[in-house]
Amino acid sequence: MLYKGGCHCGAVRYEVRMAPPPKAFGCNCSICSITGALLAFVPASDFTLVAGEGATTDYQFGKKHIHHRFCSTCGVRPYAHGAGKDGAEMMAINLRCLADFDELALPVERFDGASL
Repeated sequence: MLYKGGCHCGAVRYEVRMAPPPKAFGCNCSICSITGALLAFVPASDFTLVAGEGATTDYQFGKKHIHHRFCSTCGVRPYAHGAGKDGAEMMAINLRCLADFDELALPVERFDGASL
C-alpha cells in the first residue's frame, strides 16, 4: 500500500510503500519516549520524500546511528533514517504522521532503541 505522511504544517511530505503494519513499535530511546512516536520500519527504497528536503533539521545523539528528521517550522519528527544491523539503509516512519491511518488501533511492541 502507498501511505502519505508529513509534518503538522505540511512543509515536509512523504510517501511510503509498505504492507499495512500489524503492529506499531514504541521505542524506548530518550527522544522517542519524550515525543511519543509510534514507529514502523521500512527499507529506504520504499520511502520517497515528496516535499521538504530543505525544511528538515537533522538531530543525532548518543552513538549517532540514527538521523532524526524534524520539520524546522513546526518541530514535528515525521521520520528518521539509519542503517539496520545488516547495514541496509532503513527508515523509521512515525505512524502518527500518516494521513488517514489509525495507529492507535495497532498493538504496540517495545523496541529497544536505547541500546543502539
